[in-house]
Amino acid sequence: MHSFALNRRRFLRNAATAGAGVALTSALPSRLLADTKRTLYPVKVSRERLIRTVVGLRPYRPDGFLVEAQRLGDKVLVHHYGHGGAGITLSWGSAHLALELAGPAEQRHCAVLGCGVIGLSTARLFQRRGGSVTIYAKALPPETTSNIAGGFWFPTSVYDGRTATPKFLGQFNQACQIAHRAFQLLVGPEYGVRWIETYEFLAGPEPSTTEFPGGSQLYPEMQMHRDAKRIFGRDNVRQFSTMLIEPQTYLNALLRDFYIAGGKVVVKELKSREEIAQLPEILIFNCTGLGARDLVGDQSLTPVRGQLEVLLPQPEIDYCYLGGASYMFPRRDGVILGGTFDHDVWSLEPDPDTVTGILEAHAEIMKRMKR
Repeated sequence: MHSFALNRRRFLRNAATAGAGVALTSALPSRLLADTKRTLYPVKVSRERLIRTVVGLRPYRPDGFLVEAQRLGDKVLVHHYGHGGAGITLSWGSAHLALELAGPAEQRHCAVLGCGVIGLSTARLFQRRGGSVTIYAKALPPETTSNIAGGFWFPTSVYDGRTATPKFLGQFNQACQIAHRAFQLLVGPEYGVRWIETYEFLAGPEPSTTEFPGGSQLYPEMQMHRDAKRIFGRDNVRQFSTMLIEPQTYLNALLRDFYIAGGKVVVKELKSREEIAQLPEILIFNCTGLGARDLVGDQSLTPVRGQLEVLLPQPEIDYCYLGGASYMFPRRDGVILGGTFDHDVWSLEPDPDTVTGILEAHAEIMKRMKR
């Protein structure tokens, strides 16, 4: 009995000491925890490796994406558009919010307008709940704006903080959290989703993590790099993990799943509320992105032009970086270099000066990094 009591006291003492060690470790400054053994291969930035330039128009509303239901005669029209630079990122989350506005659960058939990531996500979620869907769209993957997206899970260029309401900010955070969980369940080659380390180049000291969209808990392994100057040539670099989505793979998989679940597609461009009202479905989801500006007269919806340069793939690049307007995402179809955020610019023509500017900015980033 004495031996048991002694061993028990020793066990409790050792456990307490271990617990204190864990607490001490978690209390250490984050900049002391970063892994400096990581090998970061350089991106080969050169015009000779450029395989394509793509331009897309993000559907932006200063007040944030719109999820709202209204009556259209005897129909229910649920608006679900205006995600700015976070259509893929927020898709499952805002689709969940849109379905909550869909009305009585007994409505088992719906129409979805648009076949980009927002339309497909809304359609798939409705199918998962036992309903049938017809998509009406003027373009299908790979001819949608969503196919041009970078596919990096980090919701940006979504709203203007000066005009967004507390109600919207609540929706935004909810959409972030739901979507983040949904994408975790799709990680793997089938959907083209994977976790990836990301390095954020900061202009000043470590900022508060509360600024991370949706909350810092959505960005695991967040820490300041303790050897940023030597490795990156910068004083402050923050590291975290997030997900990277390959748009071509992902959208094709969504469309495949939609068809397998019995979905139908009608290639048709709708141009007015009157044409929407003539559809046979009673429940209709408007997921037309920037097209909603003309379709339903939402003049608050404006384009944010983005131009990307795509280099030959480099399989050894297994990290992303963010630095001001510049960002790099390594995908199987090429290394994505961005970017631009040009508000109220409608042109889809690649700008030669922007090509040069993006390449030069990323070449400078590589010059500062350790080889």
